Amino acid sequence: MAPFRLARTAVFAVVCLGLGVTAHVLGGGSVPVPAMVAALGLSFAAAYPLSGRERSFAAILPLLAGLQVILHLLFSLSHAASPHALAGHLHSGLVPDLGMLVAHGWAVGMTALWLARGEAALWALLRRLAVRLLVIRLPLLATTPFSTSLGTTEPPVLRSAVLRHVVSRRGPPRAATA
Repeated sequence: MAPFRLARTAVFAVVCLGLGVTAHVLGGGSVPVPAMVAALGLSFAAAYPLSGRERSFAAILPLLAGLQVILHLLFSLSHAASPHALAGHLHSGLVPDLGMLVAHGWAVGMTALWLARGEAALWALLRRLAVRLLVIRLPLLATTPFSTSLGTTEPPVLRSAVLRHVVSRRGPPRAATA
């Protein structure tokens, strides 16, 4: 189950990183590669404890929102190249304006909804797969050499199924008399 858990965690971390980088670049910033690597590791570490079972929208939304705040701060701090640019960026980048908050909130809400729907679909598929495998496997377990009697058994009597609601309309239609 560990590869499945790691794959789910990796998908969450990549989606979280993609959302943060896209929002930061669309806002006019740049994201250096070391900041992206650190953000991916941080997102992965935050999502791994929650990936042991199915996550709902109520579990995904606060995690994604908190990580977006942390990634925003990380990208804003790594964006500034010089101390002079850092001083100017502190006044504009670290303290978000209303438009940035609305954009981040909308993106986080939509992404959390998308991830929650994906989680529900994945777990429904896995449940159906487990049921299918049990249906296939149970008859095989019932026919082990130790489960049959040593004597000869008669084949079961085949009975015809009685159809409860049969409407027989074979043949040509009846002629209507006037």
